[in-house]
Amino acid sequence: MSDDQSVETSEAAIDDAVLERTTARSEVGAAPIADALVVLHSTLIGRHSEFERDHDYATVDGTRAYRVPEPVWDDLIDEFEFEDEVAAAVEFAHTEQAQLMFADAVGVDERFEEDERGVVVGIDTAEEF
Repeated sequence: MSDDQSVETSEAAIDDAVLERTTARSEVGAAPIADALVVLHSTLIGRHSEFERDHDYATVDGTRAYRVPEPVWDDLIDEFEFEDEVAAAVEFAHTEQAQLMFADAVGVDERFEEDERGVVVGIDTAEEF
């Protein structure tokens, strides 16, 4: 777990500061957002290689961020029964975390287009499977 993550966010590969900014702009509290992030992350672990094959990515400190087209994000989030506000918050958190990671990574194009979203998943956990 990084110094930027609480127990709740470490299970979702999202920094506390990102969760705080997400909560501040959302009508939903931190707990439902964190819960949704953990649920999504557990699904992403099983699909790690799919994202790696098909999308640009950056790896920072044992976590991988993918840049995906909006329809890919939409298909992913539609698999869950999150309330609209929770789904929007999860999208914001993943995209912001991914943008930060792409900015920190060396040798990658850090720019996200308006129609691109971020997907973040811990690779240490994913590679164990």
